[in-house]
Amino acid sequence: MALTNYISDLLYRYECVLVPEFGAFLTQKHNAVMDVTTNVFLPPRKVICFNEQLKQNDGLLANHIVGADQCSYTEAVEKITDYVTSIKGKLIAGETVLFEKIGHFSLNNEGKLQFAPLEEVNYLTTAFGLQSTYKVPVLREVYKEEVAVLEEKAPIAFIPETRVKAKRSYLKYAAVAVVALGLSAMLGKGYTSKMEDVTTHNDKVPSEVDRKAYQRASFFDVSPIEVPEVIFNISVEKKQVGSYHIIAGAFRFEENADKKIEQLQKAGFSARKIGQNKYGLHQVVYASIVDKAEALTTLRAIKKSHNSGAWLLVKKLD
Repeated sequence: MALTNYISDLLYRYECVLVPEFGAFLTQKHNAVMDVTTNVFLPPRKVICFNEQLKQNDGLLANHIVGADQCSYTEAVEKITDYVTSIKGKLIAGETVLFEKIGHFSLNNEGKLQFAPLEEVNYLTTAFGLQSTYKVPVLREVYKEEVAVLEEKAPIAFIPETRVKAKRSYLKYAAVAVVALGLSAMLGKGYTSKMEDVTTHNDKVPSEVDRKAYQRASFFDVSPIEVPEVIFNISVEKKQVGSYHIIAGAFRFEENADKKIEQLQKAGFSARKIGQNKYGLHQVVYASIVDKAEALTTLRAIKKSHNSGAWLLVKKLD
């Protein structure tokens, strides 16, 4: 009947479409989901449910019929009433009533109305054109499973170790030992005879050679030269350490910073440069001090007696 088509049209735009003296169709938005059992990706949609308690006419369906059928409001309400009376009679007779594109109605054993929604129509307009998609399983997972099965079923073969009989090994070792002993005896005899010849030859060398060699060795035997002791006095400047620096000033030109250091050193300060600041100025300090309390005391004394613009920089230098 055309009435179910009117209800279906209204479900696209409204979350509640009420049928007087019958009940109300309610829609609820559901996000996209993945069915892990079927590997089907479901797009976002409107899920339809039915509430039998809402029966009072709100005029939405009747006014829609007035505009669609070009009839009066009273005639539209009569059409709704006639259709509701017809479907109630069918339900009482045990039939299942179909609302096209919406769902089925029937009565259970206790006489209560049951509603089973259809999922063939998605009433969510923002999901228009989206369809359910089947997710193809990743093949590498199957490969991993097959490899695991092959590893479990792969047989492990043990190869027994082959051993050589002991008698053959002993014979080989004995033969090698005999050959080695023979060679040692021959070489030892030759070496002894050669050493005897060398000793005899050395005894025949005249002692005059030893005397001349002694004279040549003692030719340079003179008294040592006395070298006067030389003492070097090297003054090592102690590098200043400390993270507390009393700033005397910052100069754009390095020669001006050097002049300031010379002035402060003449005044008795351990002045020096500690590099450039973030503005590119060369910083000159009165001193760099390790202890914080000592640095503050020195700063107060300098501001009182020498430079009221001096300030303390806390920075660890390399």
